[in-house]
Amino acid sequence: MKLYFIRHGESTANLLGEFSNSGFKHPLTEKGIEQALTVAHGLAGLKVEQIYSSPIKRAIQTAQILGECLHAPIEFAEALREWSVGIYEGTTDPVGWKLHDQVYDNWSIDQKFDSKMPSGESLKEIQARFTPFIDGLVKDKTNSNQNIILVGHGGLFMAILPVIFKNIDFAFARQYGFWYTGFAVAETRPDGLYCTSWCGTTIKT
Repeated sequence: MKLYFIRHGESTANLLGEFSNSGFKHPLTEKGIEQALTVAHGLAGLKVEQIYSSPIKRAIQTAQILGECLHAPIEFAEALREWSVGIYEGTTDPVGWKLHDQVYDNWSIDQKFDSKMPSGESLKEIQARFTPFIDGLVKDKTNSNQNIILVGHGGLFMAILPVIFKNIDFAFARQYGFWYTGFAVAETRPDGLYCTSWCGTTIKT
């Protein structure tokens, strides 16, 4: 079984620098739509059993473009929502962005997984919603040939994929980043998930 973790295309929230991790406010930009079409066409020919999407507008639009091109059904999953920034939701506050970066540093450098923004989510809380969802997908399907796409967010994937992948750490994620409509491919093995490709970089496993 292979899982394709795909980030959404560029949205109006990205251009504004606005925290928009809940609600249904910001759509893809024209550039974001083109990015989604490009990744969809790049995956043409891939037999996809299911697409799961974050319930945020920019992710849903990306998933819909993928679904139309790949002829795959779409289901929404709260587990794929971007991580909560608490009181800074809906703002463009530079203080919020500075704190956002500090919290990620706390997780990825200092392993302080309880760190969070005021009223936001810690990495432990993200893991509590994300890991059971992924475990449910791969349960009893280690030897399956299924391909599943999961459309989510850069912040989420940068935070949680180094935790659930057996062969990727935070240092790698910080070095390579996760751009718009970039994707990581993971395959199931008896002892867990292994990343085989990260935003175009092939990983020897």
